[in-house]
Amino acid sequence: MRAVLVLVLVLVAGPVAAQQVTPQIVDDSIPRSLTGQPGDAARGRAIVANRSVGLCLLCHSGPIAEERFQGDLAPSLAGAGSRWSEGQLRLRIVDGSRLNADTIMPAYYRTEGLHRVARSFDGKTILTAAQVEDVVAYLVTLKD
Repeated sequence: MRAVLVLVLVLVAGPVAAQQVTPQIVDDSIPRSLTGQPGDAARGRAIVANRSVGLCLLCHSGPIAEERFQGDLAPSLAGAGSRWSEGQLRLRIVDGSRLNADTIMPAYYRTEGLHRVARSFDGKTILTAAQVEDVVAYLVTLKD
């Protein structure tokens, strides 16, 4: 029961206090894990599907059939692991504006240089480094 309570608190806690690792960007990717460990694809899928944590399906559609009303503002996540490398996916999640200055996708792991940030998110990342790695682990499994 205690583990379930902890999981619920983590999922609804919102922004994460910044104890950031500075990612090393090489060309169009962040080749190394932010945590030094691989992420967990099952946890990553849960983050992508969760409309309170990742909010991915607000703009993207993906191969998560049980989630209705998926977005169409951004590319489908289906086949993401075929289109981009693990490092390229990591950079897109950490800070997609490094690749496209006009993106509407939030920087999930950046705290500096942001505009119109809600006070509750000021100085905090949207996802932890481990959550970023979990999402990357899930997205690389999505092959065409």
